[in-house]
Amino acid sequence: MARHLITSALPYINGIKHLGNMVGSMLPADVYSRYLRQRGHDVLYICATDEHGTPAELAAKERGLPVDEFCAQAHDAQKAVYDGFALAFDYFGRSSSAENRDITQHFARRLNENGFIEERAIRQVYSPADGRFLPDRYVEGTCPHCGYDKARGDQCENCTRVLDPTDLIDPRSAISGSTDLEVRETKHLFLLQSKLQHEVEEWVARHEDDWPQLAASIARKWLNEGLHDRAITRDLDWGVPVPADTWPELAAEGKVFYVWFDAPIEYIGATKEWADQDPDHRDWKSWWYDVDTAVRYTEFMAKDNVPFHTVMFPATELGVREPWKKVDYVKAFNWLTYYGGKFSTSQKRGVFTDQALEILPADYWRYFLIANAPESDDSSFTWEHFTATVNKDLADTLGNFVNRVLSFSKKRFGEEVPAGGEPGEAEAGLGEEIARLLAEYEGHMEALQFRKAAASLRALWSAGNSYLEEKAPWLEIKTDQEAAALTLRTAMNLIHLYAVVSEPFIPASAKTMREAFALPDDTATWSTPDEARSLTKLAPGIPFTVPPVLFAKLTDDDLETYKERFGGEAA
Repeated sequence: MARHLITSALPYINGIKHLGNMVGSMLPADVYSRYLRQRGHDVLYICATDEHGTPAELAAKERGLPVDEFCAQAHDAQKAVYDGFALAFDYFGRSSSAENRDITQHFARRLNENGFIEERAIRQVYSPADGRFLPDRYVEGTCPHCGYDKARGDQCENCTRVLDPTDLIDPRSAISGSTDLEVRETKHLFLLQSKLQHEVEEWVARHEDDWPQLAASIARKWLNEGLHDRAITRDLDWGVPVPADTWPELAAEGKVFYVWFDAPIEYIGATKEWADQDPDHRDWKSWWYDVDTAVRYTEFMAKDNVPFHTVMFPATELGVREPWKKVDYVKAFNWLTYYGGKFSTSQKRGVFTDQALEILPADYWRYFLIANAPESDDSSFTWEHFTATVNKDLADTLGNFVNRVLSFSKKRFGEEVPAGGEPGEAEAGLGEEIARLLAEYEGHMEALQFRKAAASLRALWSAGNSYLEEKAPWLEIKTDQEAAALTLRTAMNLIHLYAVVSEPFIPASAKTMREAFALPDDTATWSTPDEARSLTKLAPGIPFTVPPVLFAKLTDDDLETYKERFGGEAA
């Protein structure tokens, strides 16, 4: 048994997230966590809302709420959606927690003691129209590298280059749109990343061969451009305050740490929040401190977050000069688009996670998103593709198999697993195929290749249908009741196997399949390919019930309704 620490990129507090955010971080982390738990590993899956920064302040102002109250409400709203998607976090914290404040300030003090933080007077963009200094992301303009005209002052989301606001062409305030911007002097703390470049390069070099090409290439691109010293404080009212015992002047001015400094530290902070709920039985440091090879740490994120997690946060951890756990594997994703364009609340384009759950149960979304995860390239959500996938894979291949087998068996043999004769050539062939596909599925899950894992899972479901069509128990029963009973018993063993191995993807439906049989909980444990080969876990005489239809087919009318509500034309 191994110990696995898993984190997914923190969803920002400002608003409910769209499906692309879900498939690019939290959902695959949940699928992987569930799989590892089923295989008997010790897993800790941590996430949190990212609550600091200007967007939170502005959103609170729009709502007429104090920012802390706004964040508390928004956290609860997001958590409700993630519960609806059955994301099995061990803990879902908040970056505004006291734990994160304390650990962030500790990191800053240690970096300062080690010579990696420097106070500098800088000239920063000030907007008279807004009456404030503008944080980097609230200066917009044209990227000098790729020409994207909506680049932010901290990063161009088009080419992922890290920027300073003064790099932008034709800058403007993202708050008011004013181009009347001034540059004024103010003091800030800088993380001296340039002094850590060599150490970060050595650390990345030890890991990048194991990472997906997307994560490794982004990290290498950033390092090749050279690490620059970065301001890690901001002029804001809301954030982790600069500690007065170390920087009294800046603390008196109300400086707070930049959200991208404290947000990754919240992975540690949230783990401490989790431990503080039950300090007698939980030790947060056993996951994060001096545990190099004892814990395997996997991060999940979309590609725009990769530079911060593969370079900036490791630089911070290295500079602290303490044995904090660093990531072993970075699972990065491309974008999920909506008909080739961006999801947009204002333009009513695309499905957001709360809306998705209003329409259909979570398992429909979970399966489709993972089966089409944007791993090697961007992928596009269309209602046509979604409808076809739900109908073919979930309704026809899995749901129909479960219903056909259990309904027919109940009608002809009653409400217990029938006995039947001894397995023959068809059952032996099926067992070999199931063992092969299950081993393939396990291999893809271990390698975090989610689309391939979904294809193997789909093939497992299809194998049951092929067997059923070959044996045709509805014909067998006319001449050989024992043979028909054997076929149905074998098919029921497949249903039970599907309930176990499908759980990471479709947990609610898997539970329904498992509970169709009156079995103790320990039969829900994972079957190895060798164990699955025999297809005999369900013995004759075990009671069963026919569950409701697992997946309702989507109609052409449904398709048109969804397209009308959410938009359906190509971008």
